[in-house]
Amino acid sequence: MKTQLFDDNVYFFHSILNDIENAKHAILIEMYRITNDEVGERLTEVLVEKCKQGLEVRLLLDAYGSMHFENLAKRIHEHGGQVRFFKKLKLFLFNTFLKNNSRNHRKLIIIDDSIVYFGSSNLTSYSNVWRDLNLRVEGEFATVFKPVFEKSYELHKFYDFNFFERIKPIIYGHFRIIQDRPSTYFQSVKNHFLYLIRNAKSEIIIETPYFLPGYDIRHALMNAAKKRGVSVKLLIPQYSDVRTVDLLRNKYLGQLHKSGVQLLFYTPNNLHAKCVLVDNQRFSVGSSNFDYRSFRYQFEIMVSGKDQEVIRLLSDHLHETETQCIPFDYNVWKHRGNITKFMEWLMFPFRKLF
Repeated sequence: MKTQLFDDNVYFFHSILNDIENAKHAILIEMYRITNDEVGERLTEVLVEKCKQGLEVRLLLDAYGSMHFENLAKRIHEHGGQVRFFKKLKLFLFNTFLKNNSRNHRKLIIIDDSIVYFGSSNLTSYSNVWRDLNLRVEGEFATVFKPVFEKSYELHKFYDFNFFERIKPIIYGHFRIIQDRPSTYFQSVKNHFLYLIRNAKSEIIIETPYFLPGYDIRHALMNAAKKRGVSVKLLIPQYSDVRTVDLLRNKYLGQLHKSGVQLLFYTPNNLHAKCVLVDNQRFSVGSSNFDYRSFRYQFEIMVSGKDQEVIRLLSDHLHETETQCIPFDYNVWKHRGNITKFMEWLMFPFRKLF
């Protein structure tokens, strides 16, 4: 099994194009966002060419995240490819907002059942300068992801889900594939994160663009740092692309800091990577953020495991991220303006929607 890590989106996209150009049988893409820009145009050109060669080309795109890709999708369809949009926005007699708020946030690319990409990146030009995190795995492991794609592909028109259905993890060697569907009862990814945090012995490193979890995860992190003496590091962007989340996130930072959680702000641009590394022995990488929206309302996928090569790659990636971070300043936070505090209070009731 050959594994590569990509945290630069330009190199990541070039690698995907190269693998698609060399594909012999099938290309399956499940993606939250592809847009009508330079990246979308180039991807469409390559996929159309593979359609002309007779390859199986199937895309499952979120209808909200990829709403501007529809014209390019028609070109792929016209040449024999299949493009499905997950849950187009509709009006309902009841629960219109909640039904439309459940999105497919996964990022998954499978090529010839022998190469799989998973991680945090969308395929857009505007995110080229972001720091993301994606793994490319070549080998039999890729075949495990095809049933995952097929199930999502089958459910693309469903607006009502069984909130009591628990999706069992898929186990392959040292790897565990954890999937989430919208639910307030069984939140597999959130419970997986809690398990990692509560069982950490010496170190927890979390890298996420949007940090807005509920009390249980915050409490688990504070307990790990304050009561068990675990080194807890939270790497987050100083300014993400969703400023409302930044505002709500900042409300909790003082309490976390006082409990011993190390808060580090990534400064060059948006940090969009999503991973957890515990005790340098177990990792989790994928599409889920540490927020209510991912845990409650979205289709997410995380890959967890103990593979030493992946851990080495992640350790190097996280170390490089940390070198580009500045520490949280408690005094600055404590003396933030009254208008900022008022806005935090005003937006707080809506925190579960972001």
